[in-house]
Amino acid sequence: MPSNAVSIAQDLIRCPSVTPAEGGALARLEELLEEAGFSVSRVVFTDEDTPDVENLFATIGSGRPHFVFAGHTDVVPAGAENDWTHGPFSADISDGVLYGRGAVDMKGAVAAFAAAALEFLGEAGPDFGGAISFLITGDEEGPAVNGTVKLLEWAEQQGHSFDACIVGEPTNPESLGDAIKVGRRGSLSGTITVSGTQGHAAYPHLANNPIPGLVRLLAALEALELDTGNARFQPSNLEIVTVDVGNPAFNVIPAHAEARFNIRYNDAWSLESLKEKIQDTLAAVPLGDLKLGLEFKRDASESFLTKDDALIETLGAAVETETGRRPELSTGGGTSDARFIKNYCPVVEFGLVGQTMHKVDECVSLEDLDRLTAIYKRFLIRYFSNEPGAARP
Repeated sequence: MPSNAVSIAQDLIRCPSVTPAEGGALARLEELLEEAGFSVSRVVFTDEDTPDVENLFATIGSGRPHFVFAGHTDVVPAGAENDWTHGPFSADISDGVLYGRGAVDMKGAVAAFAAAALEFLGEAGPDFGGAISFLITGDEEGPAVNGTVKLLEWAEQQGHSFDACIVGEPTNPESLGDAIKVGRRGSLSGTITVSGTQGHAAYPHLANNPIPGLVRLLAALEALELDTGNARFQPSNLEIVTVDVGNPAFNVIPAHAEARFNIRYNDAWSLESLKEKIQDTLAAVPLGDLKLGLEFKRDASESFLTKDDALIETLGAAVETETGRRPELSTGGGTSDARFIKNYCPVVEFGLVGQTMHKVDECVSLEDLDRLTAIYKRFLIRYFSNEPGAARP
């Protein structure tokens, strides 16, 4: 007989909630939480040039502290389903392992959230000394425009304020208990466009080739050493991710050349200071009569570091009790929706082992799923206690 966490995870995985489709996952979560006494809202957000996205906010209790579990039920596409040993939305269990898209990223953690909260409430009762909320989006794997960022704004308008948050992203590289993410580097993407004059390759004096100019610009970016990192963050890095001309002919000098870059940066930079650095670096490159265009992508995010020692200690102690290992405090990896939540309350991330996320045969061991549930439950017990060092505001 599978545990409650495993059963919930199976229900969620069976929902084909590929971004931006809700797929039934939020409906199942709503049903489960309403049965436990949560007040549940399903909120749809829209924006120009992006798909509408459905989100879920659920809350129980009142007063302070107000703790929130945050995550997403949307998943990336499964790819070729014939490549899967078990169907990507079958939620099959084989030899103690649960298979399916979202098993670790992050329907498994959402299931552990729910199972832990239900167990905690069943033991503590309705007067547990605060409030617990769920902030669940269907837009984390997509543009991240109509999801967490707007759901946070909506919750604030409804009168909610939060004291702490755990995001259930798969933070552990090898084994459960490896790492808690206490911050993230920021991300800045941009497009460089160089415009010249199209012409015949045999008559270059009648044209102005933008490609050499773009090469010089990219060389200037490649030569940048943004910083050397610090005690909490690895060095910032700039990567050129594509160069495009779109010219199929050998005898034509193109009129335009374009390149895109992405920077993952630490707290030595603000978003504005980094943008200024890139602008100044490109402006210093001689281009003659060529025209330079630079556009930064709008989904840029700031770096952040959570310094709430009580929150980190309470979660770290729960992880150590259940796994026997003290987790590393990490800021590595990419971005997550924690970049939005940090503007509202202290936030850390802890979830499953991430080795199979976005892969064919994504999977999680039943043991890890149940252990993660135990960690979340132990955290809630300590968080809402009056023990010294508990993470209370």
